[in-house]
Amino acid sequence: MIVIVDYGVGNLGSIRNIFKKIGYRAEPSSDPAVLKDAEKLILPGVGAFDAGMSKLRERGLIDLLNELVLEKRVPVLGHCLGMQLMARRSDEGHEMGLGWIEADCVRFKFDAGQAQLKVPHMGWNQLDIKRQHPVISNLDPEARFYFVHTYHMICADDADIVAYTDYGYKFASIIQKGNIIGAQFHPEKSHKFGMQFLRNFAECSI
Repeated sequence: MIVIVDYGVGNLGSIRNIFKKIGYRAEPSSDPAVLKDAEKLILPGVGAFDAGMSKLRERGLIDLLNELVLEKRVPVLGHCLGMQLMARRSDEGHEMGLGWIEADCVRFKFDAGQAQLKVPHMGWNQLDIKRQHPVISNLDPEARFYFVHTYHMICADDADIVAYTDYGYKFASIIQKGNIIGAQFHPEKSHKFGMQFLRNFAECSI
């Protein structure tokens, strides 16, 4: 079973429902026994970086997630804030991130010629594929995904980047390192394209 990590942040019902629509069972839980039995994990999230890390800590989930992801190598997909929490840190706050990816999260910053671009980056945008991976297989070349974010990830190793998206400049919109996958967009809000992305995650071997 796919388990959606319930740490009090994110639209868990929408994620569960979209998995059900594509034929997969995904259940929210913060119960260690349930998380330990997960075949795959979803780390969702909306809101601020520090709040997300604080809630993971308050629920006693950080050590457990480190064990599952880093030691047992359970495949995990983090999206939006969930992806950013995988980094070392964020300009958004002072808390340390999970550190699963050698990366930092920074605020969008545009030069004078780009002043018309609003922050947060909100709405539909496309992917610029850097390298192939099963999680993006069978995607329509014109696939568009729904983004809502003010901060984005900068990876220390470009090899961890699967796809970029352009908003004033290119930023990492899908990352992957071993069993760890992150998506800056909201797949559960991205209609048929998000469904295909989640189907790929559910079906691929990592």
